[in-house]
Amino acid sequence: METKLNLISKAKKGDINAFQTLIHFEKEKLYKMAYVYMRNEDDALEVFQETIYKAFESLAKLKNDEYFSTWMTRILINSAIDLLRKKKRAIPINQAVLENTSDTSSFKSDEQIDLLKAMEEIEEKYKTVLLLRFYQDYTVKQIAAMLKCPEGTVKTNIRRGLNKLKEKMKGVYSDDRQNSIV
Repeated sequence: METKLNLISKAKKGDINAFQTLIHFEKEKLYKMAYVYMRNEDDALEVFQETIYKAFESLAKLKNDEYFSTWMTRILINSAIDLLRKKKRAIPINQAVLENTSDTSSFKSDEQIDLLKAMEEIEEKYKTVLLLRFYQDYTVKQIAAMLKCPEGTVKTNIRRGLNKLKEKMKGVYSDDRQNSIV
């Protein structure tokens, strides 16, 4: 199996098979991220396809091959935000949509669904850093590079985002353990 850097180099030179192999490695992560942003399969697929197209068209502009995955994620985030702005709509989530997705294993419990609903209600800058940090497991340094902002800003947005989520979730799970009679 060829190394990822070798595949990127070949893809930059026009090797479509190398590019397809790279996308094969990234597709699941990218689709899940698109779904978290868009909340429905059709829009997630549209964002995913737009991301692949933009990446293919601008692959030669990738400066550092080691950041291919980060670069793809950034393209996806920008595409998702652009589509959300274009549609100018709230992102409703309902149980039927969640049950009809091909991979519902990440949406099994009521707590996770409540968390997703709360994520919808927080500002994009907080949602983005929280998704990248906790859903995609990027480091603060990687997120800062991806978003082109200082690490301190990323840390602040993570902390504020978590606080906003706690606020939103407080009404749903207001210390059930303290109120239970044992």
